[in-house]
Amino acid sequence: MADDLVRLRRELHRQPEVGLDLPRTQEKVLAALAGLPLEITTGRRTTSVTAVLRGRAGRVRRADKAGADNAGAGGGVVLLRGDMDALPVHEATGLPYASTVDGAMHACGHDLHTAMLVGAARLLCAHRERVAGDVVFMFQPGEEGWEGARAMIDEGVLDAAGARADAAYALHVFPAFASAGSFASRPGTMLAASASLLVTVRGEGGHGSTPHRAHDPVAAAAEMITALQTMVTRRFDVFDPVVLTVGVVRAGSRRNVIPETARFEATIRSFSADAAARAHDLVPRLLTGIADAHGVGAEVEYIPERPPTVNDPAETGFARDVIAETFDGARHVAMEHPIAGSEDFSRVLAEVPGAFLALSALPPGADPEKAPFNHSPRAVFDDAVVPDGAALLAELARHRLDRVPAPSKDLP
Repeated sequence: MADDLVRLRRELHRQPEVGLDLPRTQEKVLAALAGLPLEITTGRRTTSVTAVLRGRAGRVRRADKAGADNAGAGGGVVLLRGDMDALPVHEATGLPYASTVDGAMHACGHDLHTAMLVGAARLLCAHRERVAGDVVFMFQPGEEGWEGARAMIDEGVLDAAGARADAAYALHVFPAFASAGSFASRPGTMLAASASLLVTVRGEGGHGSTPHRAHDPVAAAAEMITALQTMVTRRFDVFDPVVLTVGVVRAGSRRNVIPETARFEATIRSFSADAAARAHDLVPRLLTGIADAHGVGAEVEYIPERPPTVNDPAETGFARDVIAETFDGARHVAMEHPIAGSEDFSRVLAEVPGAFLALSALPPGADPEKAPFNHSPRAVFDDAVVPDGAALLAELARHRLDRVPAPSKDLP
């Protein structure tokens, strides 16, 4: 299937779509799944695709006329996730299959994830007699900040097989991560929680030559930005850190005019519920205190976004064992630290035990320390990893439904 899957990946790459409405992507996925023995539904609020494979003796729950719940004997339900959306980034890779859509690019590798999940579906369908239970394939739009996972959960993806999924897995490619083709994971927190900080500072404008006759919101905003960087290094444990980056600053129209307002926006990442709660409390208090000292007002919006992505220790150890059996034990890398990026697969793992795994798609000859990272307009992913990603997803489902090897909490 390798050539077909790579061809699909490149078709998706040429026509990226952003957000929750991905009609061309959905069309390609449905075409790629056509003819397979799958129960397919599409989203009501989004262009999601949910496909269910009924394996050998799979658990099927149907209510009879009296309302009784009849469950077939068998191996349970496993969910596999692949996200489909692109980013509002103008591609600068120069690839022969580069995006043909201005201002949109698969800069995070979701085109590879979609092709991998299609490959896993085809592989499991081809060996349906070896699949002990049911498999849910979750083709998700809107991962990049659009809450696509929440929309699919609200529409019942976790129960799409007729019973709640027993385990869930997802892969994510990185173009500058370890050696090419290696998988990486860790038990516990795998990715950070995220929050948005939106701050508008309101002062009184005036002439740049007489700042004492105005209340300068720019000076106050500048102090706030510096104070935030100091706060995250002085009020949080270095072993339970908070990462804060100001990515937007807007103020003024001329160099000699003190404006009425200044605005900045930041992203905040944390790795525990305690750190996230403390940041939510401390940040607004710090900013309003600085505003008061400058005689200006501050409107502070602190918006929690995604919780941390937390891998179940047993499922993480199980995934490590499946990688060793499917490929080679050396293909798995135990991560010492979490990744500071965030993921809405966290919402799935908050409901179902499972694991989120990283896969290195480092291009041949590239230096992992220098290769452009995810979200860069120059990010390049080696699509040679697509078949291995498809195979691993399929084997995770098959082995987990067989419970061979059984998950163990004993990790090295």
